[in-house]
Amino acid sequence: MFGDTANKLILDGKRSSNLSNIPIYQSDLVKSIVRETNDLNKDAEYLIEEQEQLQGTQDQENSKINQCQLFVTHLSMRRNKRCLLAYEKLRADKITEFCWLNIDPIETSTSSSSTNTNVNQSANSNNAVNPLTKNLNNYTTSLDLNNLNHFEQDFFKQYQDLIMEFKSSFEDIDLSGDLNPPTNIFIDVRVLKDGGEVTTEYGSFNLIKDSQFFVRKSDVERLIQQGYLEEII
Repeated sequence: MFGDTANKLILDGKRSSNLSNIPIYQSDLVKSIVRETNDLNKDAEYLIEEQEQLQGTQDQENSKINQCQLFVTHLSMRRNKRCLLAYEKLRADKITEFCWLNIDPIETSTSSSSTNTNVNQSANSNNAVNPLTKNLNNYTTSLDLNNLNHFEQDFFKQYQDLIMEFKSSFEDIDLSGDLNPPTNIFIDVRVLKDGGEVTTEYGSFNLIKDSQFFVRKSDVERLIQQGYLEEII
């Protein structure tokens, strides 16, 4: 039945809206919907020609049947287009959400299971430590470039460039910082991975995995976003 494939796409989009990552692009479903819409358009053109032929006759019954068929065909085409646009808009919104987090996307490799394991651990680490999203539900905190199609990857890169250009006009303001006001000026943090020496206004310390420090939050907020540190609550 017309619209069933589009309904599957919408259900997939609804499920992905509650995820913290962006699932793989449903290219097969999208192509099927486009083919169905093209077939419906051909049917509509045929029905229009048939309607023009019936206008010169007194066959009112067949004319009404033709009009009803044409109406349903146009409704099916419009619904398919709206479902496609809604799916693309949802994925675009999740990509823009991720772009503001200053987190590097991941790119999984199917060549070895160990690589996949390391990537998944890295993604989970980003999800756990990002201060912008730990108190927000249904927020996109990880991105696998292989799950995006070619056009989405271009959109992601161009949107990142746009953000960087916009931020350059406000060098003294961290536009991608935590939106929630801090409850404490100083916090306890745990080092998640080695990162060398860090110099702050109150001194220097080395990022050695599993070590802990009591530091000013504003000095290490960027390191928390990048996944080097985790705030101990």
